[in-house]
Amino acid sequence: MSEQRDKPPITVVKCGGNGDVDPEAVCADVAALVAEGRRVVLVHGGSAEIERLADRLGVPQRKQTAPDGVSARHTDERTLEVVTLALAGSVKPKLVRSLVDRGVRAMGMTGLDGRLLLARRKKAQRALVDGRTVMVHDNLSGVVTSVNGPLLHSLLDAGMVPVISPPAITPDGEVVNIDADRTAAAAAAALDADTLMLLTGAPGVQSDPADESSVMETCTVPRSGRPPRWARGGMALKLVAAQEALRGGARRVLVADGRRRDPVRRALAGDATRVVLEAPDPAAGGEPRARRPEEEVAPR
Repeated sequence: MSEQRDKPPITVVKCGGNGDVDPEAVCADVAALVAEGRRVVLVHGGSAEIERLADRLGVPQRKQTAPDGVSARHTDERTLEVVTLALAGSVKPKLVRSLVDRGVRAMGMTGLDGRLLLARRKKAQRALVDGRTVMVHDNLSGVVTSVNGPLLHSLLDAGMVPVISPPAITPDGEVVNIDADRTAAAAAAALDADTLMLLTGAPGVQSDPADESSVMETCTVPRSGRPPRWARGGMALKLVAAQEALRGGARRVLVADGRRRDPVRRALAGDATRVVLEAPDPAAGGEPRARRPEEEVAPR
């Protein structure tokens, strides 16, 4: 670890799968950071491409919402195949080529490659269906339990940019879908990253999701348990990821606009929402209750 501290800081950038996010602008900024001598890991999702491919192949898609309001993609066998095809076969090659065209030595990887991302499958999850809380058992999704940090460090030390996406693999060899935001958080924690940046199709974290002028300079999240009650959908999941990254050792988490020019450099310069953990409350006798496994939601 001391050797790593003597090296340039690591920035983990998550390129959102929202169709409004500009991947070319993200790659241009990543290339600029690498040219400055920084170490960068690029994590990506691809919700827009997943939806497009699923529609083309006739694979129905549905969302699953947990009791705390966090919604995500329900993953059955056909959807898992679509997710893998969309991310590894379409989104990732485009990102890698864009980086290579800019002189970056990029390495595309899913969580399966080199057992990069080990995960625990969610055996049962609580979800809201028609206003009732039910248990869902047929979801092929998981939560990252470990990241192959030495593999990523070796790539970074060789001057490469790992380009990472779902799916992941369980210790017994089962392939599962995972959330890309939480994957980025796990990577940031494993690498002791200086910054985790979550780029999205919004100017940052908004107190009113319908009002972009309500973007927050700082957003405080609990040290464990549910995200703030006003957070919904994809932003709620981003705040869960931010919480996990900060608890895991990442020094800074930024949520920023991925639709504009220079999205990474502008966020690093301060044009972003910084997510911080609330201070512990000694009077409460410790930290709030952590989320139980059955309360987990599926990845997008």
